[in-house]
Amino acid sequence: MSPADPNQPNEAARLTQELIDQGYTKRQVAKMLGRDASLVSQFFTKGKGASMVGALRQLVRAVRGGERDTEALAAVAQENVQRRRTKTGQKARVRGKDTVGEAGGSMAGRAGKQAIRSGASHLAPVVHETGQAGGRLAFTVRMKADQYVYSAGSEKDSGGLRRGFIPRSDGTEERTYGSASTGGFDAAEWSQRVADHHGDVTEAMREWLVETGRAVADADIAYLEVRGWVPE
Repeated sequence: MSPADPNQPNEAARLTQELIDQGYTKRQVAKMLGRDASLVSQFFTKGKGASMVGALRQLVRAVRGGERDTEALAAVAQENVQRRRTKTGQKARVRGKDTVGEAGGSMAGRAGKQAIRSGASHLAPVVHETGQAGGRLAFTVRMKADQYVYSAGSEKDSGGLRRGFIPRSDGTEERTYGSASTGGFDAAEWSQRVADHHGDVTEAMREWLVETGRAVADADIAYLEVRGWVPE
């Protein structure tokens, strides 16, 4: 591939530059994408990176929404990395998670501490777009263990999900609510919940946890993941 024109960078380079302007290094961007740093450099020098554009768009979207945690950003990127193609040119048989426009489609987003404080607004499109497509939602929430009302694994907390909680060394626990196997939650209903909170996904989730008796009134969410899909 011929060298890229520095005066006309491709989209991968433009998006990466926006992340660099936000304070991230090329090495950090590469780590988020799960690729070698040399590949990111080639976005600028050789015009590569077309398969990374979807993930980079979501990274930029998350950063604009207030997310700064590199671990959470890496998770966002990995949900949107375009799958490699086989030798015959066919897309690898692993469905991406960047669209819910039709049956079988899915998308996801995560929010760490900084984005949580600002309402995790970059997660709102996942909720709204899934709702518009008539899809379902599942959530993973991390809070201090004593902020949950029920003990980990209780049927009243996350019924039907045997792996619906993960204890952590910092005293927090991750619990999963909804899944494809249990049917998940009506995304249209959640879209309205988020709209009622003016796009504040954090507050919508906190209210639901308290409203359904799963969390104490002053619960403080430390991490939030939203997964949306349209059933086959």
